[in-house]
Amino acid sequence: MAGGTLILSSKLAPFPYSALAIAAYTEQCEVTYDETATSVSLDLNGSKIDTEEEIVHALAKVGGLSEDSAKAASFFALAKTLRAATAVPEIITALDSLDDHLAWRTYVVGHDITSADWILWGALKSSGKITGLLKNGKHVHVSRWYSHLESLDSIQSALAGLTAAKANKARGTKVAAGFALGLEGAEMGKVVTRFPPEPSGYLHIGHAKAAMLNQYFAKMYQGKLIIRFDDTNPSKEKTEFEETILEDLELLEIRGDVVTHTSDYFDQLYDLALKMIESGKAYADDTEREQMQLERREGIASAHRDDSVEDNLKHFAEMKTGSSEGLRWCIRAKMSVDNPNKALRDPVIYRCNPQPHHRTGDKWKIYPTYDFACPIVDSIEGVTHALRTNEYRDRNPQYSWMIDALGLRKVNIWDFSRLNFIYTLLSKRKLHEFVNNGQVRGWDDPRFPTVRGIRRRGLTVEALRQFMLLQGPSQAIVSLEWDTIWALNKKVIDPIAPRHWAIMEEEKVPVTINGGPTDVEVKSLPKHKKNPAVGEKNTVYSSKILVDQEDAKSFEDQEEITLMDWGNAIVKSKSVDATGTVTSIEMDLHLEGDFKKTKKKITWLSQPTAEHPLVPVTLLDYDYLITKKKLEENDSVKDFITPVTEFRQSALADANVSDLSKGDYLQFERNGYFIFDGVNKEDGRLEFIRIPDGKAANLASKATPQATSANTTDSPAASQLPVPDGATIPPDADKATKMYKVDKVYGTNIEMLDHGTNMYKMDSIYKV
Repeated sequence: MAGGTLILSSKLAPFPYSALAIAAYTEQCEVTYDETATSVSLDLNGSKIDTEEEIVHALAKVGGLSEDSAKAASFFALAKTLRAATAVPEIITALDSLDDHLAWRTYVVGHDITSADWILWGALKSSGKITGLLKNGKHVHVSRWYSHLESLDSIQSALAGLTAAKANKARGTKVAAGFALGLEGAEMGKVVTRFPPEPSGYLHIGHAKAAMLNQYFAKMYQGKLIIRFDDTNPSKEKTEFEETILEDLELLEIRGDVVTHTSDYFDQLYDLALKMIESGKAYADDTEREQMQLERREGIASAHRDDSVEDNLKHFAEMKTGSSEGLRWCIRAKMSVDNPNKALRDPVIYRCNPQPHHRTGDKWKIYPTYDFACPIVDSIEGVTHALRTNEYRDRNPQYSWMIDALGLRKVNIWDFSRLNFIYTLLSKRKLHEFVNNGQVRGWDDPRFPTVRGIRRRGLTVEALRQFMLLQGPSQAIVSLEWDTIWALNKKVIDPIAPRHWAIMEEEKVPVTINGGPTDVEVKSLPKHKKNPAVGEKNTVYSSKILVDQEDAKSFEDQEEITLMDWGNAIVKSKSVDATGTVTSIEMDLHLEGDFKKTKKKITWLSQPTAEHPLVPVTLLDYDYLITKKKLEENDSVKDFITPVTEFRQSALADANVSDLSKGDYLQFERNGYFIFDGVNKEDGRLEFIRIPDGKAANLASKATPQATSANTTDSPAASQLPVPDGATIPPDADKATKMYKVDKVYGTNIEMLDHGTNMYKMDSIYKV
């Protein structure tokens, strides 16, 4: 990275998107938000540049962006015209010209991204009127080019940094933009990161952040990402979990350059443990667990701390056999007895476990701890930067001590904050309990914070990625609200979600339309009025329709209302029973009426016929699994389990929903966004899961006296939920359901070829 700094304020209008984008794309300067700045400026190698056009030229030059200066000049002029344009006809003329130019081109000048692309993209981005016109779908080539540039990881990070700066309350301070500061000591093409999950469960949203950040930096520096299974505890780990973790990563669009296992290095780790014992840096200990914890807490040395090397080696050899005597002992690193950092008080580095390992079988009876194995394997595998949540910060000196004690290559550590969400459990042990007790239907249950659960609930990878980047390098440990991530998600799915209609089945009201069609008519309408690319749908028109009870009750005599996608109608009469329920309505069609003057725009469906049936559907909504925002250390989960967490509504939907595939997004207009979850095997109804929209009121816990007693006719108690096929859930923590069928990500055989320690030539380590 060149010695440059781009200084700007998030409050600048119009915002200098071109300067921000080219700074992020070329990585030739650090981006800093100074909210006292009145204009954008670039300090580059001692020179100050203070106009956006000159900044774009300068960064293109130092960033090595090739360009034809004569051709680029015309697009810089077009960008200037677009920035100044206010009249819609003038803007459309300019967009028409650009669209024609891009019809057979990927970029505006040549075959690569140049300064011309960024000056134009920034001009479009800074105009709300232009971006609004692009959503009309009339300039498909400009939209394709615009979306491609915006989708680049570097630009997503820059935009996330801008969002963070806007949200920052400490105005007048300088705020680093996203991850613009990068990794310490990182060299382009040489960065190696790793994601090391333990194969003992399913990935959750916290793991997703770690995986995405590791991939982000590997891509940012054109380096490599290792997926390494930390399989050092045979009591918890299974091959099945490895397969599902790879599937979860695939769902997140994350693929490593290589897949490895800590167990690949058991021989080397054993030899290095021997080396530590022989050098007096480790010793064998048979102190009981509770006593050891007390001694470490109080800074008391173990009775075996000064045993001879011979005795320590003898005990280690006994441990290796897995004998009853060996089971009593463990190996501890000889670091410190009373260091203020308790992580440095002689931690355990090896323990005995006679249970067979899912990969190595009965070969080993002893296994390294994560604290011992992780730094060693990081060093051996060529990892340059170990990304760890800051809950490990106290153990960072321990990590470095292991590497120094064994004379291994050093690894940089980069801390980031762990994700915590309100009303959410991320503990594998506690999640296992919910599965075992039948309080959820499996690991992909929409109420679960697992990758499978949140994807099934409707969270997109794009929203998840934006949310992770939005966190930036923050070290704050806080419990986050869910509103931000779901609000981001809504922005992702809204432009692509087809619009459909649904009427609550038990609340439907028949309506007779006077002046309506004598025979059923079918018209083809766009599924998304603002995005024709989503496709067409068939809308059925007849003189007999259905509306929702809630709408019917609101109608007044002679009131003119608008039937969406049809026209206006006047309410002539309304029949109501003794309970106040509307039983039927009669309306006069009034197509010459002005829809702008009506207060009520309602959805409706033609009453079903043999030729034009409606589709029975179930709309599902969910509550949090626990009633307390944050469980304390001594809280028992069972005391805070939400009584009812699933809410079901039977509805009738337009027949177009029959064309949907599992996992498709849609909006039932005036009801919300949903994801199609498939067909219920018991009743044959299509099931749709409501996607939270980010509004605080919709995300509040429903666990109130009213909520737990109302709307629960179709909602079994959490402990009595049936699985989709009606069978009872067995208490089997390993049973998982799969929303998406995912092929073997890395093939069926991953063979270890060479344990070489070459830092960057990792392609030769494994073959698939």
